Amino acid sequence: MRKVLLATFLGSAAALAVGSASANDELIKMSQNPKDWVMPTGDYANTRYSKLNQINAQNVGKLQVAWTFSTGVLRGHEGGPLIIGNIMYVHTPFPNKVYALDLSQENKIVWRYEPKQDPNVIPVMCCDTVNRGLSYGDGKIFLHQADTTLVALDAKTGQVAWSAKNGDPSKGETGTSAPMVIKDKVLVGISGGEFGVQAHMTAYDIKTGKEVWRGYSEGPDNQLLVDDKTTALGKPIGKDSSLKTWQGDQWKIGGGATWGWISYDPELNLVYYGSGNPSTWNPKQRPGDNKWSMTIWARNPDTGVAKWVYQMTPHDEWDYDGVNEMILSDQQINGQPRKLLTHFDRNGLGYTLDRTNGELLVAEKYDPKVNWTSGVDMDKNSPTYGRPKVLDAASTDKAGEDHNVKGICPAALGTKDEQPAAYSPDTQLFYVPTNHVCMDYEPFKVSYTAGQPYVGATLSMYPPQGESHMGNFIAWDGKTGKIVWSNKEQFSVWSGALATAGGVVFYGTLEGYLKAVDAKTGKELYKFKTPSGIIGNVTTYENGGKQYVAVLSGVGGWAGIGLAAGLTDPTAGLGAVGGYAALSNYTALGGTLTVFSLPAN
Repeated sequence: MRKVLLATFLGSAAALAVGSASANDELIKMSQNPKDWVMPTGDYANTRYSKLNQINAQNVGKLQVAWTFSTGVLRGHEGGPLIIGNIMYVHTPFPNKVYALDLSQENKIVWRYEPKQDPNVIPVMCCDTVNRGLSYGDGKIFLHQADTTLVALDAKTGQVAWSAKNGDPSKGETGTSAPMVIKDKVLVGISGGEFGVQAHMTAYDIKTGKEVWRGYSEGPDNQLLVDDKTTALGKPIGKDSSLKTWQGDQWKIGGGATWGWISYDPELNLVYYGSGNPSTWNPKQRPGDNKWSMTIWARNPDTGVAKWVYQMTPHDEWDYDGVNEMILSDQQINGQPRKLLTHFDRNGLGYTLDRTNGELLVAEKYDPKVNWTSGVDMDKNSPTYGRPKVLDAASTDKAGEDHNVKGICPAALGTKDEQPAAYSPDTQLFYVPTNHVCMDYEPFKVSYTAGQPYVGATLSMYPPQGESHMGNFIAWDGKTGKIVWSNKEQFSVWSGALATAGGVVFYGTLEGYLKAVDAKTGKELYKFKTPSGIIGNVTTYENGGKQYVAVLSGVGGWAGIGLAAGLTDPTAGLGAVGGYAALSNYTALGGTLTVFSLPAN
């Protein structure tokens, strides 16, 4: 029964959506075919779970490399390919090349797209020149370029069908996120929280590229797209909910970037995503809760109007972005079936909410070393219900400007960054790639200039005291908020996970290993060293009756920025260069797609 739980949820939701012609019928139908991988998240629920089971816990140890493909680009390769029928679509970091490969013709390049972008966008990309992937819909491939251009490419020819400018790089706005096709729209966020942008989520018409709606993370209600029915923890947020929590016009440069993953429940007709850190990183310069940065958003995809919000880290003092994925599942809590949303936040807390109304059900640490908070107030009658209890020793606000607060766990890159977790309906567990990293954090006063960094803090990063490893790969029970098992990794696990019906979970390491572990126990079943460090997301598909596993390697991203950009100052890369200096002893730059399969019988 449990094995089909998620499938039943998705199937019934899709049937309802199709029956009322209220969703992208083609894409919902395509996403139910496990042979393909038609969305950057695998499915609308963001589970990154595959029903394919040809590769399983008994035979995964026999995996071998089936073929490889060089992208011809250095820097960090995040995201993963799309597979639609016999065609695989592969993307790269800046300059954001796209390749269409014919899997039935020895992976022949059918077409390639290379946009002409101003290289001046590179210096305003905070944490490497990454891109998190492509989306498909209406016969088009959608790419969010570094210069914020959202481009629609004909899936058969690669010709540009339309393009739309989503932001302004001269102000620090850049494009790193994967678009998401929902109904007759393409949704895409924006990067630039370290440059003081006023961030937003925007929906474009899938056929024309015309802007349909735009919802901001902070500002007046008409820009937030909220109304008198929008709630937070069951209560109306009220008029001017954001403006009241910013000093003067600071909301205009308030950050709250939206470069993470997007999920969708067709039955509830709600889109879910997170907003990031407020600008600046110096909390003394922006008193108040800084709403609605650091927030889970549930919006109607037709209008953009928010049904509910939940702010995880009010008045953020540590750059704990809230952009990580929202994973949707149907499970029982206290004997009652619930429609759940599970989110592993940068702040080190794993949240489970009722996705219908935003009710907070679970909020627990998913790394025992998290020390900036003693936990979240779960008393619904308390005036601080839903807020984390900040410990004075870790408060950069209480310490004040030009004071170095030491030993804060997690570091700014969080217990998990954008590297997405996976969920298996077979085990009802979440598989989470994590960072096991702490930091020293010294805020200082900074002035805002459009297009210039608006950070205001100096950081250094390192493993928790008395430990040497910087990552764990864990299994998490979202119903109870407990770690079921945990595997140590030398460096942060910056790769997205994949769970399969074969009882296997895959992930990659910063040194470059693709690993396969037993979904129930975490026992390592297979590993292979790819040409470069892996920060991409593991994907699986079937072609010609055979199951394959694919992953992009190409070290970079925030953790690998020292290698990717040739930085040596320990405090560079917002503190990551010194923390990950040893990574250069294990891997080097290079973009490669590596595809694995079982040997022929």
